[in-house]
Amino acid sequence: MTITFVGHGYVGLVSAAVFADLGNTVWVIGHTEEKIENLKKGIIPIYEPGLDELVKRNVKAGRLLFTLDYSPAVTKSDVIFIAVGTPPKQSGEADLSVVFDVAEKVAKHLDGYTVVNVKSTVPVGTNRKVQKLIDEVKPESAKFDIASVPEFLREGQAISDTLHPDRIVIGTEEKRAEDILIELHSPLMTTLNGERDKDRLFLCNIETAEMVKYASNAFLATKISFANAIAQLSEVAGADGLKVLEAMGLDKRIGMSFLNPGAGYGGSCFPKDVKALLSIAKDYGYDFSLLQAVEDVNEEAMMGIVKKAKKFLDNKLDGRTVGVLGLSFKPDTDDMRDAPSLRIINALIDEGAEVKTYDPIAMDNAKRLLKGRIGIQLVKDSYEAAKDADLLIIVTEWNEFRQLDLEKVKDIMRSPNLIDGRNIYSPAKAKKFGFRYAGVGR
Repeated sequence: MTITFVGHGYVGLVSAAVFADLGNTVWVIGHTEEKIENLKKGIIPIYEPGLDELVKRNVKAGRLLFTLDYSPAVTKSDVIFIAVGTPPKQSGEADLSVVFDVAEKVAKHLDGYTVVNVKSTVPVGTNRKVQKLIDEVKPESAKFDIASVPEFLREGQAISDTLHPDRIVIGTEEKRAEDILIELHSPLMTTLNGERDKDRLFLCNIETAEMVKYASNAFLATKISFANAIAQLSEVAGADGLKVLEAMGLDKRIGMSFLNPGAGYGGSCFPKDVKALLSIAKDYGYDFSLLQAVEDVNEEAMMGIVKKAKKFLDNKLDGRTVGVLGLSFKPDTDDMRDAPSLRIINALIDEGAEVKTYDPIAMDNAKRLLKGRIGIQLVKDSYEAAKDADLLIIVTEWNEFRQLDLEKVKDIMRSPNLIDGRNIYSPAKAKKFGFRYAGVGR
């Protein structure tokens, strides 16, 4: 097939590269000349393991094409995916302005029959608005059907998640569109013996597909906040929160995934989607107090790290040096959108602390996001962050932090205080090396 993705972020670029690698001709439309020219040269604007090679291979093969123009990409395509950002407004609702702008541009270039999909995470009812807009703008001879095909990619595992999805959700009421989308996704549902795994295919109406993505992310955020709430309660009650959660996770009805307490969730999805679902609920007159609590607990988890820091330093952060390891919202990505590190670092600086920080991948984004912020140094490695520090905080659980030379770290610190915001160290081991140690829930 010939398909087009409008948008080249994590979703658009990864999905486009994978579908091109499966043999399709894939156009990617962007709106920034510099980024498109870089993509043509194989220069990737995001960090995602394996993506560089995948993009370069398919650009070289002529299957992956980058352009600023909607023609001929849209005109030639059987399927179009709108995969642009929907950032939160001040109110928390999703900003759909780019989605509608793109839909209008797509509509003007439709020719023949096309399936138009909104892959962006959008509130219930958005696809119907897109459908109406396209119908008003498209050439009279053009025919199209609308569908919602949400994505469920994890940054850091996006290629694997695209190739081996837990489920493929297709929301449309039109059989022709449904059949085309099933055919397009069929290689992603094929088992080793060549048969289609029908259990991975979930067919529904548009509204259900729109809601599935929000509901999924909100539930995962709920599990994280529940784990953090149990951890906070365990700390004051004298229980081992990690063992409590581990015992819970052994129950097959619950499972261990996302029951890891820590410094809170962040990234491009969970914070945005929780806020958006709260806004959707408000629009429909439903008081989603459970989800509001999820957001509140997440804030407490991040600020809990700062409270521990103040406790370790006798409530005097002013003039103290704090090393922070990890800036991306999770390992294996350079994404710092709504990262707990930003909230924690800014709170420390507001209290008068000097912060030295390091991340294996996200330093370029950190330079941009923290530009002009007084009281912070971006340093070259973990040991430089620890040098002469009164306190060291682990915020992101990168593998390279797991086996630091703790004896060396202790020797170069001014005071051996360690806050393990992701529980990557054994408390006994840390204390053996002479650290004053605090984890989360321990």
